[in-house]
Amino acid sequence: MERRHHVFSVDLLERYATKGRGAITCMATGNDVIVLGTNKGWVIRHDFGVGDSYDIDLSVGRPGEQSIHKVFVDPGGSHCIATVIGSSGADTYYTHAKWTKPRILSKLKGLVVNAVAWNRQHITEASTREIILGTDNGQLYEMAVDVKDKMEKYIKLLFELKELPEAFTGLQMETASMHNGTRFYVMAVTPTRLYSFTGIGSLDAIFASYVDRTVHFMELPGEIPNSELHFFIQQRRAVHFAWLSGAGIYHGDLKFGAQHSSPNGDENFVENKALLDYSKFSEGVEGVKPTSLAISEFHFLLLIGNKVKVVNRISEQIVEELYFDQTSDAVSRGIIGLCSDASAGLFYAYDQNSIFQVSVNDEGRDMWKVYLDLKEYAAALASCRDALQRDQVYLVQAEAAFVAKEFLRAASFYAKINYVLSFEEISLKFISIGEQDALRTFLLRKLDNLSKDEKCQITMISTWATELYLDKINRLLLEDDGALDSNNTEYQSLIKEFRAFLSDCKDVLDEATTMKLLESYGRVDELVFFASLKEQHEIVLHHYIQQGEAKKALQVLQKPNVATELQYKFAPDLIMLDAYETVESWMTTKSLNPRKLIPAMMRYSSEPHAKNETHEVIKYLEYCVHRLQNEDPGVHNLLLSLYAKKEDESALLRFLECKFGKGQPGGPEFFYDPKYALRLCLKEKRMRACVHIYSMMSMHEEAVALALQVDPELAMAEADKVEDDEDLRKKLWLMIAKHVIEQEKGTKRENIRKAIAFLKETDGLLKIEDILPFFPDFALIDDFKEAICSSLEDYNEQIEKLKQEMNDATRGADNIRNDISALAQRYTVIDRDEECGVCRRKILNVGGDYRMTTGYMAVGPMAPFYVFPCGHAFHAQCLIAHVTRCTNQAQAEYILDLQKQLTLLGAEPKNVSNGGLSEEPLASVTPMHKIRSQLDDAVASDCPFCGDLMIREISLPFILPEEAEESESWEIKPHNHPSQRSLSLAV
Repeated sequence: MERRHHVFSVDLLERYATKGRGAITCMATGNDVIVLGTNKGWVIRHDFGVGDSYDIDLSVGRPGEQSIHKVFVDPGGSHCIATVIGSSGADTYYTHAKWTKPRILSKLKGLVVNAVAWNRQHITEASTREIILGTDNGQLYEMAVDVKDKMEKYIKLLFELKELPEAFTGLQMETASMHNGTRFYVMAVTPTRLYSFTGIGSLDAIFASYVDRTVHFMELPGEIPNSELHFFIQQRRAVHFAWLSGAGIYHGDLKFGAQHSSPNGDENFVENKALLDYSKFSEGVEGVKPTSLAISEFHFLLLIGNKVKVVNRISEQIVEELYFDQTSDAVSRGIIGLCSDASAGLFYAYDQNSIFQVSVNDEGRDMWKVYLDLKEYAAALASCRDALQRDQVYLVQAEAAFVAKEFLRAASFYAKINYVLSFEEISLKFISIGEQDALRTFLLRKLDNLSKDEKCQITMISTWATELYLDKINRLLLEDDGALDSNNTEYQSLIKEFRAFLSDCKDVLDEATTMKLLESYGRVDELVFFASLKEQHEIVLHHYIQQGEAKKALQVLQKPNVATELQYKFAPDLIMLDAYETVESWMTTKSLNPRKLIPAMMRYSSEPHAKNETHEVIKYLEYCVHRLQNEDPGVHNLLLSLYAKKEDESALLRFLECKFGKGQPGGPEFFYDPKYALRLCLKEKRMRACVHIYSMMSMHEEAVALALQVDPELAMAEADKVEDDEDLRKKLWLMIAKHVIEQEKGTKRENIRKAIAFLKETDGLLKIEDILPFFPDFALIDDFKEAICSSLEDYNEQIEKLKQEMNDATRGADNIRNDISALAQRYTVIDRDEECGVCRRKILNVGGDYRMTTGYMAVGPMAPFYVFPCGHAFHAQCLIAHVTRCTNQAQAEYILDLQKQLTLLGAEPKNVSNGGLSEEPLASVTPMHKIRSQLDDAVASDCPFCGDLMIREISLPFILPEEAEESESWEIKPHNHPSQRSLSLAV
């Protein structure tokens, strides 16, 4: 096997590590720092992290030969403790990585320190925190050092072995933070015993408590060259321990913080304890016991002679043997010991001269096989690195279960296999022995393990599993004929499981194939269930309607994803099954179009119904018309027809009188067809309804004629509805009068009295002469005496009123003629200084230009002018110019056209006398007078300063568009010329 395949490998790190300072006696490592002790009293420190080294001579000032007994370094490589032994006794020193001179621990004078427990959780480069030292006389000391103080903070005795005083050879400590303080776990070994201490609080308090209680220990007697205790550290926490004892390697898992309390209150933090006997890997009858031990995650490294045997901690088998390349002068003593660097994950071995590095290369890669051989399948799976390894673990479990005839369990394991065994091979295994249940289990588990991309495999396996389910159900039914009737637990649970399977696989099962399968096995309930899952609602609805289960069918229709068309398709069947529930369902469904439900409602309405039974269709139609404000004529017509068939006409009349379109401006008052409604009501002999429809269609004569057959009072009400047509209203009342007179069966005098009373009800619309033709020819005039006299008196009053109105009109005409005569004499006085409102020149000055006066009324040589009642005066020409300028374009053109015509006519000869117009008869109006009158109306109808013209000018801008250029010319703009200079004056 090539070296790269080995888990552990040995390399020479340094051949002459002591630099001539003597032979190596001891070694300690931590965080890529190696500390060596020599037989000449030197401590040599190599820091491979920074590439630095230095040595300290601890024999200075000590007579005789001195040798370093033990060196200890913390996991961070900063703190170092060393014990030197010579003829003058033993001394222990502390030194720091940054110190050049060690500090002697005077309180430990004469004591040989064999073991040190570092506080891995809390130690820092600047402080050791609590550390424990174990001596060869069975004593434990607590010490702490702060680097800044250059000396130990304290050293105090914690514990002393009195029952069996032996040397402490190994010491380890772990801490855990609890809610009520820090818990310490301490393990210490002597050549024959392993002691454990634990408690919460300070170390001295914890150890003081053992004065009154028994110390826990494990005793394993036997001879051993070196009794060692090691912890394996993973992520700064100890997880395994191993004790190199005389009887074997005692090891186990450490579960700090576990709450497994022993009877006396101590916490038992050791689990999975085991003893590895040396005989398992000894070569001879009398096995040579290891001289040193190191522990990795899964292996023990045992130094036996000049080689290291690597033993798997789980299988307890030797997996490798490591050999060292030693110099000739070091072979005699051999490899002295092993030590481990937990921080760097490395192991070291050393002899008198050299340091060897033992590297680990993925030691967990074959652990799955180890666990598998031990049948620890869960651990094996946890240790697998790829799918192929997991398949082999599953295969071993599956075959073991298959051999044990635990076929369902075997199926679960087979389903997890993807590579080492094909799907077909596994299936045939179960088919060949007729294990259908196991085969089904295998298929179901296989489905769970397939990825979503393997759609084809998923569909085929799901379909096969469906058939196996159906076959199992049939077999249960054949085995127990009463399985359907009796509450068969197995059958019911299988049905439940099958339905759950269909729910899970509804998206991967082929719809048509699955339905054919279910149908061929006669599983109607499951077919309906699957159809519901696949949203094949039509199949489900057909089934429920055939079973007469209207409520279930309606529940299906209420689902949000059901097409509305199914509502209309199944409405006729559902309303016949359960009208109440169907209509209630319709009323809660917002998206329904009532028009499409008319066929179903017609079918229901055609069936006979009890008188006191609630008509569900009428209820629904009323809901549509009143609540939903439906405007569909078909809906209104159907409701009308159902009302018409009812014996009680009140609902029909209320419906006809209801104005459904009243909320819409300009909309119709009703939506039903009045002709259809009339035809229907006539057929059903609903006469009052017919009267209402005639009236609504403005067929008042027909309405009154029909109403007279039913109720004269109704006829009178109909006649009163006509208000805008007096002749029609009179005609209607004559119809009523004729009917009343013809229907009276009493004595003649009584009939006439009732007729006269009827005349009073018409409010004077009918007179006695209007109804006389309806009486027989032989009726005596004496019977009408009172009525005729009353009528003549009314006529006389009307004649007097007409005479009075004629007199009033004559007086009014006389007043108008007098006013006209007075107008001709009206005048106004003008001051001689009166100015024209436009040109500001005096009105009475003699005009210089008489060309424009032609056609105008002028006085002497003065220019024609206008004077208004308000006092304003204007020259005629100025007034025309002002009005044309201020009025709109069309009016201005009209004025100018009249002026032009007047000027042309003015050129003709006229009779002028003394500068004034000659007297002309009123009847002879010449064209000039007509045009002048039109011009006067156009320009002088009212004063331009006081009338409408001035009011309209309020909305005009101050500056007109045609004045824009003149306005801009007045704008002040700056002119900056390059040659222009500005002169600033001092103020």
